[in-house]
Amino acid sequence: MRSNSRRWYLVPGWIAAASAAALIVPFTAAAPGMAAEPEPATAEQAAGRWSSAALGQLINAIEASRAEGLNPADYGAAELRRAAADGQGPALDALATRSALALANDYYFGRVADRGNMQWMIDRSADERAQLPARLAAAVDARKLDEFFTALLPSDERYQALKAALADASGADRDRLRVNMERWRWMPRSIATDYLYVNVPSYQLKVVQDGVQLSSYDVVVGARSTPTPQMVSPTGSLVVNPSWYVPRSIIKTSNLRPGRGGYIYKASAGGGYSVVQPPGPRNALGKIKFNLANNQAIYLHDTNAKSAFARSERALSHGCVRVKDIDRLAAELMSQGGDDSALDQALARSRTATLHLPQTWPVYIVYFTADVEEGGTVATYGDPYGYDARVLAGLGGKSAPDKSLPGKPIEVASN
Repeated sequence: MRSNSRRWYLVPGWIAAASAAALIVPFTAAAPGMAAEPEPATAEQAAGRWSSAALGQLINAIEASRAEGLNPADYGAAELRRAAADGQGPALDALATRSALALANDYYFGRVADRGNMQWMIDRSADERAQLPARLAAAVDARKLDEFFTALLPSDERYQALKAALADASGADRDRLRVNMERWRWMPRSIATDYLYVNVPSYQLKVVQDGVQLSSYDVVVGARSTPTPQMVSPTGSLVVNPSWYVPRSIIKTSNLRPGRGGYIYKASAGGGYSVVQPPGPRNALGKIKFNLANNQAIYLHDTNAKSAFARSERALSHGCVRVKDIDRLAAELMSQGGDDSALDQALARSRTATLHLPQTWPVYIVYFTADVEEGGTVATYGDPYGYDARVLAGLGGKSAPDKSLPGKPIEVASN
């Protein structure tokens, strides 16, 4: 709701703090979930004086936000029209600047701020946000606001396919598409052409090269109580016959016993202990583990519990991604510009070996309950972690706490 002083509860604090009289948009206070921002932008950097033509373009852009799954009422078109009737001046300029920056923020970074509570760990650069006022000012001066706002949205064809589907959707179907378009706005604007793509609700891993899907593999992902976090994490090596160094979170919650399952307990300084499961047929990581560069102990690995792949819903692990036929995936990646004979030799032995891939592959671990398959078909999936309701509430400027889900980033267990 809006008060009589036109302070919008949906506008992020870094925008709402703009000085209406001086047209200064301060960036000293961080937006929700964002790092502290650079020095304040000057009036000239933020927008300058808004002409009637520029104001008309802004109002049109706000109305067009409906096609992006957003609500035009959240960006003050009605207030802008009323203010314009009173004539141009500092108050109108300040209102237009706040409105334009609010829309630009939501297009470029997404509207929902508490994504960290949904284990979203795909970061965007603070520099991108710092550039918005100057980019807006240039667009106002050039009377190119349409181009400015369009350039902020994801250009990925999957976002465009969801947008096309939204035009004919209604009810729950429309809500699902809006939620997933919002997640695309959280994503980096530059996506690699060669990458591994794990969409958690789909329970699949895809190998993509030059933007074309080469293959797919069934996966098991984290359980609802230990969800797999969303991240971009490169892999450049794999381990054959890995040992499993059991995380403390699993030691605390699992019924592990020395000798049982091959576990070895080792005393550590301070009277504590660590637990290691050596390579072998009982090892929880199976025969192959792909190393991923992240601080959450998340990686791709084989498993000795292969019966789980027969289930349709596979949110079962402690957080890591178990891959069916991972030896086939390893051979596929080893052969991309290299020689997979080293893999065959390592698999034929029982000792641990680390092999470097011919190239480093970014691994995108994401969460889309509506995604786009080959040929542009929109596919829908279940919501194993119950995140959709949170995103939908956030789009409406509300919060939807779910006590059954972790309220803050958890210690992810590696299995």
